[in-house]
Amino acid sequence: MRASRVLGIGTFLTALTLVSGCTSQGSTSASWANTTPKVVAAFYPLQYAAQQVGGTHVSVANLTQPGVEPHDLELSASQVAEISQADLVLYIKGFQPAVDDAVAQQAPDRSIDVTSSLRLLDGPDGTDPHVWLDPANMSKIASAIAERLAVIDPAKAAAFTKNLHTFTTSMTALSKEFNADLATCTTKSLVVSHDAFGYLAKAFGFAQVGISGLNPEAEPSPARMRDVAEAMRTHNVSTIYYETLVDPKVAQTIADETGAAAVMLDPLEGLMPNSTGDYVSVMKVNLAALKKGQKCS
Repeated sequence: MRASRVLGIGTFLTALTLVSGCTSQGSTSASWANTTPKVVAAFYPLQYAAQQVGGTHVSVANLTQPGVEPHDLELSASQVAEISQADLVLYIKGFQPAVDDAVAQQAPDRSIDVTSSLRLLDGPDGTDPHVWLDPANMSKIASAIAERLAVIDPAKAAAFTKNLHTFTTSMTALSKEFNADLATCTTKSLVVSHDAFGYLAKAFGFAQVGISGLNPEAEPSPARMRDVAEAMRTHNVSTIYYETLVDPKVAQTIADETGAAAVMLDPLEGLMPNSTGDYVSVMKVNLAALKKGQKCS
């Protein structure tokens, strides 16, 4: 994972002072509504969960803009200021170093590492952070958000609980749809460009084979590429999956070598610019790709 950069302390303090000064004169971030709790989400799946649970009773800002690879996020002074002013910050510790640093400096007691109550998978490069690709984990993340929002705004606790129930119901239905459609897959090896799909694989009965490790920018060795190609031939894998926001050339190279199809599978780290989809609709597109690529009847 490429280390993200945070503003130097001197520059950061100066910039934050300027931003705070503007705020004190009556100017606020366009992301915020003045009368509702302010939630900052580090990247899209956490934004989605917060919006579904909070509904109209919270204002949610996403630090990672559409089309930006979240591993590469660098924070501006205004984004650090948003974190400092937030009632709640949602992030995954270790996933975006710049966010980790800003949370530690600005909101250590107003933040949730959403993985803290989840059972995490170990990968060759460390703990796998891609928890959101299992809808059951999204339900647990939403539960933690609802609990904290109820503390922040007790008058809206019943609304947060109601929204959480609706959200959990939708995640349960999504899991059931995945289980039903993928139950008959004859190909159990899930070959992907990097190890982003471990939780999805575990939840729905696949064995993930990543070309790269947890870092999507890590360049796989020629030996690793040969091993993946050989595994594909051994297990009769006819589809290799590349991702949005990441260059597909490595996956395409192996696909060309093995005669496999290269198909997009979205890790849902962020939406594409001008996308009209959301977490559920993108996951259903993924399901259709998996059903075909994994040879499910």
